[in-house]
Amino acid sequence: MLHWLQVLVGVPNYEKYVEHMKTHHPGEPIKSRKEFFCEVQEARYNGKSGKVSRCC
Repeated sequence: MLHWLQVLVGVPNYEKYVEHMKTHHPGEPIKSRKEFFCEVQEARYNGKSGKVSRCC
């Protein structure tokens, strides 16, 4: 997927996450790509009380 399209639709960037972790949190464990995307999807689509936390 093109980078501008990823930004447009809100797809998180794993490489940016890894870069951030190495720069700002050296020595802390870095999630696998699968762990990263599962956590992002959980945060994006699962809200409190089992309700979807998105507008549409």
